[in-house]
Amino acid sequence: MMTNAVRTALAVAGTLVLALSGFGCSKPGAAAGQAVRETPVTPVVVASAEKRDVPVQIRAIARVEAYATVTVRPQVGGQVVGVHFSEGQEVKADDLLFSIDSRPYEAALRQAQANLARDTALAKDAEEEAAWKADLMRQNAAAQREYDSSRAHAESLRATVDADLAAVERAELDLAYCTIRSPLAGRTGSLLVHAGNIVEANKTALVDINQIHPIYVAFAVPEQHLSAVKQEQAGGPLLVEAFIPNEDAPPARGTLTFIDNQVDRSTGTITLKGTFENEPRRLWPGQFVTAVLTLRMLPDAVVVPTAALQTGQAGQFVFVVRDDQTVEMRPVVAGMAVGGDTVVDQGLSADETVVIDGQLRLVGGSKVSIREQRPGSGATAQQGAETAGQPGGEVSGA
Repeated sequence: MMTNAVRTALAVAGTLVLALSGFGCSKPGAAAGQAVRETPVTPVVVASAEKRDVPVQIRAIARVEAYATVTVRPQVGGQVVGVHFSEGQEVKADDLLFSIDSRPYEAALRQAQANLARDTALAKDAEEEAAWKADLMRQNAAAQREYDSSRAHAESLRATVDADLAAVERAELDLAYCTIRSPLAGRTGSLLVHAGNIVEANKTALVDINQIHPIYVAFAVPEQHLSAVKQEQAGGPLLVEAFIPNEDAPPARGTLTFIDNQVDRSTGTITLKGTFENEPRRLWPGQFVTAVLTLRMLPDAVVVPTAALQTGQAGQFVFVVRDDQTVEMRPVVAGMAVGGDTVVDQGLSADETVVIDGQLRLVGGSKVSIREQRPGSGATAQQGAETAGQPGGEVSGA
């Protein structure tokens, strides 16, 4: 039998074991409970919403076109005896370009002048004879038939003189055409003939001249923008900017001067042209550029970096950082995009702080630490635009 002393010792030992067991298990449980109560902090990058004027623009790929193009051709045939410019040279209107051998035309002019002198003398003699026959007829010394014949001969020679005058004028023109001058101010292209070549009147191309001051920038926009373009143009000239690839300089600036008279049925677009002074010669015929047509300004728009916008089942939203460093899921209505920024039509106020990086680890009420505070939206009016959904152009607009 177990004595009372033994029972007492076992009871004390059991109590100690239970106490130690309870003490050993309580520490992990308490730590786990404390971990559950602590909220993880997520590092994020933020930016401030801004209120500013935003341009409503149409953006499209454009092609530069010469303001005027002339292919110089001779108006008389013959041998080219002189070329008075260099390829690629800037020429002014009426500058001398080519000389054609003028000797055959000088001879033709002298012959026409000689014919004129001969027929003028004959016509004068016929007039005097007709007047003499008229006197004789009044004295009944000549028949009516003789007078009529002399009068007809005089009128015939008078017509011959008129024809000779026209022949002289034609010969003078042909002689003048031997000197070929520039019809406009522009830049010459490749020389197509050289001294010694024989050219044919109105057929042989000599050189092409492009007028590049001013110059056109042509681009096509979807037809659904036509009404807006015409409406805004009625209020005054519209700004067109041309962004030149691989150039860091500001865009060239011009005005919208042409709207085509019909929509292209095959593409559903309409062609527009802007006129640019192009004094620095930055734009070149045939060059591809990006044209941006500014229709109007959207005043006091709330703008955030596009990276702040998230899309959920209920639509678009942003994470707004509150004063207690927690975030709020805020539904928003996004408008147009301008470069790396987007206009928020509803749901956000200026100067609120939004998360632009780190959203994947966030839920409503998450605590955040700001890793970086970036400046507010910094897109310029000339940067990218929201796709319009039609070929030939993009638009940024409400």
